[in-house]
Amino acid sequence: MEIIEFFKDLLLNLDEKLALWVIQYDTAIYAILFLIVFVETGLIVMPFLPGDSLLFTAGAIAAANNNVGLSIYVLMPLLIVAALCGDNVNYFVGKFMSEQIKKREKILFFKREYITKTEAFYERYGRQAIIMARFVPIVRTIAPFVAGAGNMPYRRYITFCILGAIIWVVSISMLGYFTGNIPWVKDNFEKVVIGIIVVSILPIIWGVIKAKMSPSKA
Repeated sequence: MEIIEFFKDLLLNLDEKLALWVIQYDTAIYAILFLIVFVETGLIVMPFLPGDSLLFTAGAIAAANNNVGLSIYVLMPLLIVAALCGDNVNYFVGKFMSEQIKKREKILFFKREYITKTEAFYERYGRQAIIMARFVPIVRTIAPFVAGAGNMPYRRYITFCILGAIIWVVSISMLGYFTGNIPWVKDNFEKVVIGIIVVSILPIIWGVIKAKMSPSKA
């Protein structure tokens, strides 16, 4: 329960927490942000860390401080690298575990049928799926693992992985940079963060609804 409360507090007060960290840790804040993005994308058991909201908030703080303490020009390339490092770790862990997953019906929360279905999905929508998955919480953590476990060729995977990481980090951090300090957004920052989270998980909700309505095609 304490862990849940910690992450709830972090998500709902991300602007205050991050602003405080910038003051407390100075340039070490870059290492902290790198680690958060790396862990969220690289460790299959940590999909609940803030991703989109973190990028938005970091961009807003960089703009508010006029790049003093947190520079958008350092932040974006650093977090692109963090996302790519996390993705690659996840991909190769999935590749390493691929045979074990396929030999068994289930390992942790991964069923063998998930890999089979995902292989077919990537075969049909591979390029778009890699990029789109980046913008969906939980999915962006699981997708690289499944791509590796499903034996997607690395050359095919990494090309669109790089493109997805660039689009994700640049678009959301710049959105925060240019809109995060608008008076209405500042006064309703908590609602904006919740809105970003809700919009991000809409594809998951829609996918669940479609699966329930069309079980034969799920």
